[in-house]
Amino acid sequence: MNGILGTIGNTPLIRLDRLSADTGVNLFAKLERFNPGGSIKDRTALNMVVGKIYSGEIVPGRSVVVESSSGNLGIGLAQICRYFGLRFVCVVDPKTTRQNIEILKAYEACVEVVTERDRETGEYLPTRLRRVREIMAAEQHAFWPNQYANPLNPQAHATTMREIADALDGRVDYLFCSVSTFGTLRGCAEYARANALGTTVVGVDAVGSAIFDGEPEPRLISGHGASVAPALLDRRLADEVVHVSDLECVVGCRRLILREAILAGGSSGATVAALEKRGPHLPRGANCVLIFPDGGDRYLDTVYSDEWVTEHFGEVSHLWKSPDRAAPGADDAVAPEGGEAACGI
Repeated sequence: MNGILGTIGNTPLIRLDRLSADTGVNLFAKLERFNPGGSIKDRTALNMVVGKIYSGEIVPGRSVVVESSSGNLGIGLAQICRYFGLRFVCVVDPKTTRQNIEILKAYEACVEVVTERDRETGEYLPTRLRRVREIMAAEQHAFWPNQYANPLNPQAHATTMREIADALDGRVDYLFCSVSTFGTLRGCAEYARANALGTTVVGVDAVGSAIFDGEPEPRLISGHGASVAPALLDRRLADEVVHVSDLECVVGCRRLILREAILAGGSSGATVAALEKRGPHLPRGANCVLIFPDGGDRYLDTVYSDEWVTEHFGEVSHLWKSPDRAAPGADDAVAPEGGEAACGI
């Protein structure tokens, strides 16, 4: 690929020495925020669309790409469509963050927001999918990548797993991967099995998600979990499953930024929380990789907003502000009487 799309993939794999200090494992993170669209979904979008452009199935100036997305996949598609001069309609819902909607508009995508929940499930996803089908029926030259069922979705993440394996000389003992469409986990797990890596794949799901036979419940944080089991789902590919609540997700994100100075998204915090649950049972010296799908800049109004966190969970900052929360040698700021912590100015 030429231009900006040529920078998709080959993201950094870094050590997390401070998070791993209490576990005895070698801990690594795959930082997918370094894709040009800011998330792992750039890989998915590229794999689902570009081949169709070169084959002539999608024609700039005539075709319109239509997709349902809570944000990241939509942004990846918006970037590709802008690059090739394609119209793009992204169907979102009220849970989509303001930042994501503004990014989509910056790429000149048409953003449609569905506001009614599905009567049967109480969720927005079925409503979004119905709206996609309506647009497809009305547009003569519409193309739906359908991230929820397209085999090109997991195929994109064989490359993700290959990059991880190459960086660790083939020794990937544990992989912690959040799930939504099941594309990332499926692609990584199938690559690991095909290449006999012996990797234990840990699926990280949300409490209230239907992916692993759970009862769908309202969830606050998008990016992982689903109200409807995706068509790409193959539960046998997850050797273990860890469910993480919204609060645990927030705590994972906050601990990550305090311990490693990494501003990561909600599903990244979920993998950190899953590691902490599973950590005491991991063999010492094991190579463990967490996939961080995106950055935290798109969660500033939720996960990283003290007001939002307090509104939904109460005063819970003690859960991440443990005595060892700061870098070695750092001292706590002292709060002035009646005020917040001093900034040291």
